[in-house]
Amino acid sequence: METINGRLLSWASILDPGTREQAERTAAMPFIRPYLALMPDAHLGKGATVGSVIPTEGTIIPAAVGVDIGCGMMAVRTQFDASALAGRDLSVLHGQISRSVPLSAGRNNKAVRPTAEPRVAELRALPGIAQADGAAGNWPLQLGSLGSGNHFIEVSLDEQDRVWLFLHSGSRGVGNKLASVHIRRAQEWCRAQGVELADRDLAYLQEGTPEFDAYLEALRWAQRFAFLNREEMMDRVVEQLGRFVRDDVQRLETVNCHHNYTERERHDGREVWLSRKGAISARRGQAGLIPGSMGTASYVVSGLGNATALMSAPHGAGRNHSRNAARRLFSRADLEQRMTGIAWGHSDAFLDEHPDAYKPIDQVMADAADLVEVRHTLRQVVNVKGD
Repeated sequence: METINGRLLSWASILDPGTREQAERTAAMPFIRPYLALMPDAHLGKGATVGSVIPTEGTIIPAAVGVDIGCGMMAVRTQFDASALAGRDLSVLHGQISRSVPLSAGRNNKAVRPTAEPRVAELRALPGIAQADGAAGNWPLQLGSLGSGNHFIEVSLDEQDRVWLFLHSGSRGVGNKLASVHIRRAQEWCRAQGVELADRDLAYLQEGTPEFDAYLEALRWAQRFAFLNREEMMDRVVEQLGRFVRDDVQRLETVNCHHNYTERERHDGREVWLSRKGAISARRGQAGLIPGSMGTASYVVSGLGNATALMSAPHGAGRNHSRNAARRLFSRADLEQRMTGIAWGHSDAFLDEHPDAYKPIDQVMADAADLVEVRHTLRQVVNVKGD
């Protein structure tokens, strides 16, 4: 752990100058208490750094939560081991999952499925529904859809060859639109108050104002949508695995956790709004999920309750190259070689998700040794992504 300027603590052994400068700008905001914690996977983000834990007194920075409100991971350990998949064509399972879950940005369900109906009903009853309807009236059709970029669905094996189902997604189009509305409102509010910002995406909302209350309502609604979205997708993946192996799936262990969100928490004797932008909660004994990149390991972890790190841990490998740079640097042939033995989409669309576009997950986990302990190491055998 490194202390930077007294306002920023970093667990990142790989930290480029641009990311460091961005994190320092955020840490310098006057309402950051006690300091900003930078996770091992830190990299440049919009406004605030991805991989940062940001405690704020009396304010929230909407862009420090990000546009994919509630993005996170879900994993299920099944009763199966590798023998249940042996000798079977896993590309068939890849196809089944791809047809069951709408992939890519803007692709939604054609109708609300029976499994989604109680989840839609729950969301309709929550405060924030008027904002959600106004932002994206088709949000019920988005429930149970994956998205693109680094979102994925995987079938994996752990160190004992047990079969896990693993997925990564958030609040989809509705969360993006809600976030964009409130990031803009924060900028307008700061402008009206005469607040000068080092970066306009560090615009904030002050507790006790109507603008703050409206954002908090939308934030909580979108965080719940994201959690239920992962549950809905997992139901479908479980169903497809059961069809593939011709046996009912038992869920022996389940973990579902956000890594882009804000909660009211107590740290260093203060009540703060804690925004984790690309970080997971890691209280002692708390289960968490840290994915690698395509073709690399992912981890099921347990928090160590490190108070200095604001009870947090990294959310993944963290980008080392931008998407455009990755497309210039890496070839399809190399990606094919790196994905040997894994059923995947075989497309140039995934070049920006090449494993080397990310920090080495082994290094990230080494940097996080005082934040979490590894319970299971997963290696993927099926990888489903949207293009």
